[in-house]
Amino acid sequence: MKSEKSASKKIELALESMIFKGRWLLAPFFVGLLYAVLLLWIKFFKQLYEMSLIAFSDQESDLLVGILTLVDTALLAGLLLIIIFSGYENFVSKLDIGNHQDRPAWMGKVGFSGLKIKLISAIVAISAVELLKVFISSHSHSDSELAWKVGIHLTFVISGVLFSVTDYINSKTKS
Repeated sequence: MKSEKSASKKIELALESMIFKGRWLLAPFFVGLLYAVLLLWIKFFKQLYEMSLIAFSDQESDLLVGILTLVDTALLAGLLLIIIFSGYENFVSKLDIGNHQDRPAWMGKVGFSGLKIKLISAIVAISAVELLKVFISSHSHSDSELAWKVGIHLTFVISGVLFSVTDYINSKTKS
């Protein structure tokens, strides 16, 4: 009887160890997202170059849309870094960088709940920038397209509010 428990405990420990080590299967996803940041970096400088070519043209709206595209790209890159840092630390392993002076204050402190809020906030900000770009060039969009874009943005805003409310309720029920 005792040897059966011992054998079953060994199997259980081996299974749990394998599952725990399986978290490393997520690491390539974060490396891939880091590569995506590099691609955004390339897109950012391509857009900056294209803007410099039209900077002295008469089309001020093109320059504004270009600037908003740069802002949009920067926001998306920042969002990806938040996902990379938080996701890696929450699901794979703590980043062993000590108390580096450039370590973001939120790093190591953002749980899944905080990550959700940061994520939806960034999505709302990106959506707002996209919406502003559309309104600057609204002459090239139909009323139906504009309505859909506003509706989608409002959906993101409402989702963000609902996430926050849900988080607030969840934090109150835990305490």
